[in-house]
Order: sequence, then C-alpha cells, then structure tokens
Amino acid sequence: MALKIASRFRRLLQRPGSIDLGPYERLTQLVGEAEESVLSLTDEELTEAAAELRTTGGLHEDEQIEFLALARDAGQRAIGERAFDGQVVGALAMLQGRIVEMATGEGKTLAGAIAAAGYALGGRKVHVLAVNDYLAKRDAEWMGPVYELLGVTVSHVGQASTPEERRAAYQAEVCYVPVNEIGFDVLRDRLVTDVADRVTAEADVALVDEADSVLIDEARVPMVLAGATRNEALDDDVVQLVRTLRAGVDYEIDGDGRTVALTDKGTDKVEEALGEAAAVNEEASDEDVDDEAKDDEAKDDEAKDDDEAEVAVEPERPRFNLYDDENLDRLTQVNVALHAEVLLRRDVDYLVRDGKVSLINNSRGRVAKLQRWPDGLQAAVEAKEAVPVSDSGEVLDSITVQSLIRRYKSLCGMTGTAVVVGESLQEFYEVDVAVVPPNTPNVRKDDQDRLYLTVEQKNEALVEHIAEVHETGRPILIGTHSVEESEQLSDRLEAAGIPHVVLNAKNDAEEAGIIAEAGVPGTVTVSTQMAGRGTDIRLGGKDETHDKEKALELGGLYVIGTGLHASRRLDDQLRGRAGRQGDPGGTLFFASLADELVTRYSVSSGLRPHPDETGRLTDRKSTGMLEHAQRVADGANAELHRTTWQYNRLTGQQRAILLETREQVLTEDLAATELSERAKERYDELVDEVGEDVVKAAARRIALGHLDRRWTDHLAYLADLREGIHLRSLAGGIVHLKPIDEFNKSAIASFDTLISDAWDDAVETFTTAEITADGLDEDASGIPRPTATWTYLVNDNPFGTEADRILGRLRNAIKPESAAEPEEILAEEFDEDDLPDELRDDEEPDDEPRNGKAD
Repeated sequence: MALKIASRFRRLLQRPGSIDLGPYERLTQLVGEAEESVLSLTDEELTEAAAELRTTGGLHEDEQIEFLALARDAGQRAIGERAFDGQVVGALAMLQGRIVEMATGEGKTLAGAIAAAGYALGGRKVHVLAVNDYLAKRDAEWMGPVYELLGVTVSHVGQASTPEERRAAYQAEVCYVPVNEIGFDVLRDRLVTDVADRVTAEADVALVDEADSVLIDEARVPMVLAGATRNEALDDDVVQLVRTLRAGVDYEIDGDGRTVALTDKGTDKVEEALGEAAAVNEEASDEDVDDEAKDDEAKDDEAKDDDEAEVAVEPERPRFNLYDDENLDRLTQVNVALHAEVLLRRDVDYLVRDGKVSLINNSRGRVAKLQRWPDGLQAAVEAKEAVPVSDSGEVLDSITVQSLIRRYKSLCGMTGTAVVVGESLQEFYEVDVAVVPPNTPNVRKDDQDRLYLTVEQKNEALVEHIAEVHETGRPILIGTHSVEESEQLSDRLEAAGIPHVVLNAKNDAEEAGIIAEAGVPGTVTVSTQMAGRGTDIRLGGKDETHDKEKALELGGLYVIGTGLHASRRLDDQLRGRAGRQGDPGGTLFFASLADELVTRYSVSSGLRPHPDETGRLTDRKSTGMLEHAQRVADGANAELHRTTWQYNRLTGQQRAILLETREQVLTEDLAATELSERAKERYDELVDEVGEDVVKAAARRIALGHLDRRWTDHLAYLADLREGIHLRSLAGGIVHLKPIDEFNKSAIASFDTLISDAWDDAVETFTTAEITADGLDEDASGIPRPTATWTYLVNDNPFGTEADRILGRLRNAIKPESAAEPEEILAEEFDEDDLPDELRDDEEPDDEPRNGKAD
C-alpha cells in the first residue's frame, strides 16, 4: 500500500518521466505468495525450476511471477540477501524497459542482477554496463552465486582482458562490462578483416548501472579508435614564448574563463619573436652556401676599384604575419599553447603522474583513463608540464555513448538520481523512469545551503563548521569539486588540527576501502564529488563493527558540500551518501557568490548583497541566484547534448550505410563480384595463376582497406566542417542559415560518392596489387592499413565555443526567480567594494524600479 500511495502522489505532482508503480506492486504481492512454494525446494530443484522457465520469446507475466519468487529465494541462499519488495518492483520495472531510481543503499545491484537473469531466461543476451572496471568485476563476482543458482552464465570484461577473454566473456548470457570497454570493442570489430577476429556479440539488452551518469553526463563524449600518423610535439620556442605573455596585456580571457585570445599587442609581440626566430633559421641556412662559391665571390670583390664599388644595402625583411596561410601551423601552435598555459589547470583539469598527463573526469572526480584532448591541445599540455609527448593519430572511427546505447534492442537501468533527467531520458532514449520508494523512510536532514560573499569567507566558515561537528565525533564526508580543492581543504584542516583522509583522483585505487570506512565515528573523509560512488557507506564501517550505535546516536553520516554543482542532480548524488536504508544522516552545502557556478552561469546586474560580519548572505535575491545559476547550467548542458546529438545523428546514419556494405564485403563475396566485373581481365588472369579462393580473399582485403580509408577521410572532413560551420552560417547575410542544416547539406554531399569512390580505388589497387599463391602483399600493394591502433576518449569541443553560444542564449532566456520578493537593500547601505571581483559591475546600477516595483 505504501508503494501505491507514494507512486500515485508522484503522478499527482507530475514528476517528469516517472510512471505509476501500481501494476508492479500488484505483481510483487503475487510474488510473495508464490515464494512459499519455493522455500521447500533444494538448490538443485530451484535451478531445475528456473531452467523450465527458459524460453526464446521473453517471460510472460505468470512466468515473471514464478521467476521472481525463485530469484528472491536464490538471493537469500546464495549471498544471504532476500530482495525487499522495492527491489522486486525495481526488477519488474527493468524487465519492462524502465530506468529505475532507487536511493543509495536500497540494493540496486541485486535488483539489477535479478532483472538481468530474467532477461537471460527469456532468451536474451544482457550487457550490464558499469562505469568502471572495479564495479564491473565486483558486481559480477558478488552476484555470481545468484546467477549460478538460477542456471544463468555470467562474466565480466575489464581493461586488462585479452581479445580471447573478451570473446569468451561476451558469449555469456550476462556480461558485466564498463561502457567504455564495450564501446572500444565495437569500434575495433568494425575494422576487422576477418570475421574470426571479432570479439563482441549482438547488441540485445543493455542494463545500465549509474544510468544518469552514463546516459546523460557522458552521452556526448566520443570514444575514438585512432591509427598512428605523426607526433604533435610543439616547438619549444612557441612554448617558451607563450609563457612570457601577460594577462590583460598580451591576451584576454572571456568572462566565463572558457576561451583566450591574443590582443593586438600580444599579436605584435608574438609576430616579432617568431619573425626573429625565422630570421635566425634563415641565416643559418645561408651559411651552408658552397665554400668555393664564396671564395670566387671574394676574388671578384677584390678586383673592383674602391672608388667604383657600390655600397651594399641590406634588404628589409618582410614582417612576419602570424595569419598568413603559410604560417597556419604556427598560429595553431600558439593558440593551443596559450589555451593550455592559461585555461587548463593542473590538479583541476588534469594530473601529472608517472611522467604522463592524465585528464580528470569532472563529473566523477576520477582519472579519466584513456581520455585526451584533440587538435594538438594534448601535446600543448604535455609541453607545458615538460613530459614526453604522446603519439598522435588520425581518427579511424568513433562512437558516442548515446549512439552505442541506441544499438541495443532493449534498454533499462538503475541509478539513485533519474527523475531530474527524466525528460532527457525520454527525449534521447525513449525510456521512462520508475521511482521506487525506499524500503524504510528516508529520515536524512538536509539543511539550508549557506551562502557567503567570497570564497575565502566560505572556506573559513566551512572549516569552522567541520571542526564543530568533528568535536562531537560524528562521521563526516566532505565533497569537493576538484583534486586541487580537495588538497587545499586538506591543508586547511591540517592547520586546524583536524585529522582526516583524502580521497581523490591521485589515490583512486584505494577509493573503495577509504569510502567504505567513512561511516566510522570520528572519521573525516575529504573526497572529490563522485569518488566512491557505487560503494556503500555503512555506519560503523564496512562490517558495521566500529561503534555503529554511537554513529546512530550522533545523527549518522554528515555530508558537507564545498559548493553547489552545475546540476542539482550532482548535489543530490552527494546528499544520497547519507541516510542509507533509513539510517539517520544530514547534509549541508556551502557556496559563495564568487564560485564558478555563479560567476559563469548567472548575472550579477542589480545585485546588492548585504552580508553579516562573517560574510554570510541570507537575503532571498542572493540565495535565489544559486538556484537560477543551476537552472541555466542544466539548460546549457541539455542544449549542448541536444546539439551534439543532432550533429552525430547524420554521421551515425552514414556509418550504418557504410557498415552494411562493409558487412557484405566481410561475410560474402561482394568484393570478388564487384572486381570481377570492373576488372574482368585482371581477375581471370589471377584466378588462373593463384586460384579463385586466394583472389577472393585478396579482393576482400583490398575493398575493406579502401572502404575504411574513405571513411577515415570522411570523418576528418566532418570534423573540419563542424569546426567552422558557424562561420559559414553567417554567409547568408540577411537570410539566417542554420549551422546544422549547412552541416548536413555538406556532409550528405561528401558521403554521396564515398562508397563508389572506394570501389574505384579498389579497382585501381587490384590491377597492380602483388597477389601470389601466399595471398595479398599489403605493403607492396599500398593497401592503406594503420601500422598501430589505440583507443581513447576525447572531450567534445574542448574550447567550449558551442557551449558558450548556448549559454549566452540561455542567459537571456532565463531570468532569476525566487519564491518570494527579495529583501530591500538600500543603496546607501551597499558598498560595491564588498563584492567579489567576478561580480562587480562596470556601470552604475539602474535605480529605476522594474515592473513597477523597487528592488
């Protein structure tokens, strides 16, 4: 009954994307009744009963009831966990293709395993997509005994898995795999020249763990398969030159801190320095003139009469123009070096460890393994940090998480925060959210956010509050936004004499162990936002034996946020670490008007804050700015996701057409058929010499090579096209040209002849290829295959230009709101010098009342 009331109440409030749980509640009651007949079965009989349910058309309602009764008892027998009604409801919802929202500690892992087993018994292959290797391995091994008792095979894939291990793992009925790994495997399989080299299985059912993180936060980040081409090392003179440039004089940073550009003075300085360097190089090359020619010239000069000798005039060197076409490479190097030097911060955007630059995933606070910046920016950061420059390469193929997920016939998943992105999940994936109430009521206390004028005032109040709570012995978990912030806070806590442990991307290998002990009384854990997500924080520690009762008496885990995030959902994820399974808990967030969230996503015009002696702000207009900033940030991210998907959709359709042809070439005799018709004389001649099977194999390799080459070139063209498409859209003058329309028009024109051009290339190669009884000599025949390949993730639009355009529109469209009228602050009481630099207005505020009301 409680489930039904809560579900109906949500529908009454029109929570976006949430569905009525009534039908699932009814089936859950029937599962409870059916469970009585299962308890008397032996383990072998339970396995046999599950086997009798196997079908190829999916489990029907009656079969689902019987299966869930078996699965609930299997959980109790195998791992000592009997699924609560809420977990059964969650499993049912996933079996119906829903994204399930369940609070932290409510047993999502078991609910997901039950749903995966249900799909498997219904004749489906399931990929449980995890966010990292650790969770994929942990959950596969943890739930393994449950699957075994139900007669379902299970496996897992990790970064260290060999091709043979991957191939075997994907054959299991349920495979736990990080989303990046399955993406990279799909990309590699698209380039195989032999069917036997494939490792993945058909994309059937995707059950996504941490669904909001995977489907929304990472949806637009492309996974890339690259082939070795060149090294992108920056010239040292450019790196050193950029370090001499001065902010505000030689370059300017936009208000959002997303882009940087040379001023006229900076351009002159760069051109003068590079011009001198070019002159030195030119003089050095002049010194290589033949010695004999120099001697002859000297003799001629001596023979001339001094009175008649002409005075040699050194010709004036042309001024070095950074924007000449011939200097395009230098301009690019200067721009990326300047971006790396000024905008990318060590321990915030990236780490340097083991002699390598490792990017930080901002949404998780973890090292983004295999992730890198494109367009020379990676090399610029490596030059900045004086570490070896990594290999570069051309993109052979790429796929976004969203495109990867949409390959599956069925999609479901689970997370602790889905309702907030319910509309996006419906828009991009056509799935609804099922919100499952907790097994026991949530008694966590979420305190009102504390807002301060400056970052320094916020930090002082933050440390003081942590000290007060720590004196009571209550366990504290502090969520920070970056590695840098976590270490700065650690220094402040150390200075205040507060013992603590730090968990960030620098020690992420120990994260599960550290975060599991965060519920021990007296413990203070400083963590980046997403570190430890997926690991339970139990009061009293992992085994609940370290003063659990004391932790309960003190009010449970106390979560403190050092600042609000760009998405309210990320704040909710941090809050959700407290109050597990009805435990007491508390949360409090600190913020300031100088935080990046406010300075980047809100508008300071007309703001007249009136802080108390500690710098704290309580007026409704100031506090309302935080909510406004989050709305703008959420809107900007959603619009960027939407725009990225629009650009990727056509590329995906073109890729599907190419892959259809490629599949025919790979698995059939399409290449032999085409080449025998287009180069019949050559084909017949080779068949007589080496046999038809050898010729067919050679034709296949040649055709695949040119199809892949043409696709690689097409991707490079699309990347360049997208980079400048907004400039092209301005060429319409009065008639506004939509960038996406212009992009699609050019992309279609480029793709129209791609496959036919590939066949023309194949015919040309076939007529001269080295083909013997041993097969095709690819090197001698010039077949374009990469010498090496590797995979990585890449941040889309690293310079943020598209996001900035979206943000600019949203700023104008969304106005700050608050639940009530802001408190009046008299002008004579306000001193603009009190404002942080980031929020000061250059112009006098408008004292005229708006909408007939005075502020």
